[in-house]
Amino acid sequence: CAHAHAWARALRRPGELRASSEGRADRPRGAPCPALMAFAPMGPEASFFEVLDQHRASLLATLRRDGGGPVGGDTHQASRYVSSEGMAAAGSAPEVPWGPQPLCRCGGRRAAPLMISHCTVRKIRSDSPKSVKKFALILKILSMIYKLVQSNTYATKRDIYYMDSQLFGNQTIVDNIINDISCMLKVPRRSLHILSTSKGLIAGNLRFVEEDGTKVNCPCGATVSNVPILNFTDLITDAKFLLIVEKDATFQRLLDDNFCSRTSPCIVVTGKGVPDLNTRLLVKKLWDTFRIPVFTLVDADPHGIEIMCIYKYGSVSMSFEAHHLTVPAIRWLGLLPSDIKRLNISKDTLIPLTKRDQMKLDSILKRPYVTCQPLEQEPLCDCICFYSQMEIMADSKVKAEIQALTCLSSDYLS
Repeated sequence: CAHAHAWARALRRPGELRASSEGRADRPRGAPCPALMAFAPMGPEASFFEVLDQHRASLLATLRRDGGGPVGGDTHQASRYVSSEGMAAAGSAPEVPWGPQPLCRCGGRRAAPLMISHCTVRKIRSDSPKSVKKFALILKILSMIYKLVQSNTYATKRDIYYMDSQLFGNQTIVDNIINDISCMLKVPRRSLHILSTSKGLIAGNLRFVEEDGTKVNCPCGATVSNVPILNFTDLITDAKFLLIVEKDATFQRLLDDNFCSRTSPCIVVTGKGVPDLNTRLLVKKLWDTFRIPVFTLVDADPHGIEIMCIYKYGSVSMSFEAHHLTVPAIRWLGLLPSDIKRLNISKDTLIPLTKRDQMKLDSILKRPYVTCQPLEQEPLCDCICFYSQMEIMADSKVKAEIQALTCLSSDYLS
């Protein structure tokens, strides 16, 4: 159908060649990036699914060349390190009447090879007035984790907070300490038996079984399923691709326009803005299990780029766990800053970049996954494309939301 051919053209970008591995200087600043969408050297007669199949074959060939293993570590391996025996010592404060006072060493959880180029270690001492309260709170939450692991039960971060809300003060303190403990023990947060509520939604060609045995069949219509929490098994899908949508409003619009049926078989996911842990885990598991192409549809603004980078490279605050949560093979489908001019989007729908936007953009441009990624990782790496598109945004000093495409056609996306 016409919509499928439009998507195929967006994926293929006919007439463009692959990016050179020589560096960014080989292409004029602001020029379209071939590696971003030109997945296959196919003619204009190629169908949408032929382009997808060619792209998937290219991804699989790259993975075989690089060793064939999953991109990232085994998400279940770390749970071996968290047992009731192993937590016993950490769950209670040691009695040390003589000698050095106990302390906690917390590695910088904001440091990771693709996020920050250096790593710091913080010492949280029990004999320092500045850190004694945090030291006590760490021990308190460790004792709670020990009880959860020992009884094989789970709690949400909100549950932990309300177990002693007066002691903790606010939810943010609890969240930060849980992340610090996860970093100290070098285990995923779910291995601590602490969960976060899921806000993500999923629709399309997917079936799975939740931990309690509930069978879930994700619909392709206007109804959706919540992203599952914790363990889910027996994933079954015939999907040709996975589309991650930044906004819930855009996600619902696609479903209302029967996007899943028109491009079936496919899977569509939204994290409703910044994705929660469960949504990121689901995307990671779908990639590791089925190796289908994964695309993102985000606003052409620094916030949208940040959200895409969270799925692709990990968040700054949890970069220590990035290898369990990220899919480096994700591709940026749109809305691209270069699309604003290419599609002749109305100036009335464009928004000037704020000072905060410019600071966010500068921050992303300086991150190692943009500046230091080896270019020979194509097609899994498209850091050149990120750099080029963000330069276009910085030069134009404007941003655009996905909804700006409705000025072209009310059903342009679907």
